[in-house]
Amino acid sequence: MNIKEIKEVLKQIYEAGLQQVEFETSDVKIKVKRDPEVTEKNFIVPGPVQSLPQAPAATQAAPSAPVAEPSAPVNPPVQPDDANLVPVKSPMTGTFYASSAPDQPALVSVGTEVKPGQALCIIEAMKLFNEIESETSGVVEKILVKDGQAVELDQTLFLLKA
Repeated sequence: MNIKEIKEVLKQIYEAGLQQVEFETSDVKIKVKRDPEVTEKNFIVPGPVQSLPQAPAATQAAPSAPVAEPSAPVNPPVQPDDANLVPVKSPMTGTFYASSAPDQPALVSVGTEVKPGQALCIIEAMKLFNEIESETSGVVEKILVKDGQAVELDQTLFLLKA
């Protein structure tokens, strides 16, 4: 089964509105379970695949109900007073978390001085938790997303004053 065939199967599952599907061929086993936070717009099947794994593989499909587009832009334009601020953008689509665990304080807040390599937040993507680190030194001036909010690739998360 190649990536084109997998994409077609996922499309059919999406169109049928199924919540969970398992199927198996001689060379691959696929389990599809919907994640309510994944939309058709941000669902990405990885690029060219040379061969599929022999072990069971899991993937996710888009939700059955269409998701309404937000009324405000996802990435608000930089205001004139923000011109000297450095944006920290999301390197992936996922869910933004301000802390490393629900019972822990936020990794940074407005006014926090950060250094290169310092963790700013966590983005969960496909059940993997990824620490997003600062690439520059500065002070956190604005946090543009809320804890638990879905974020998109290249969405500005923070503005740092260098």
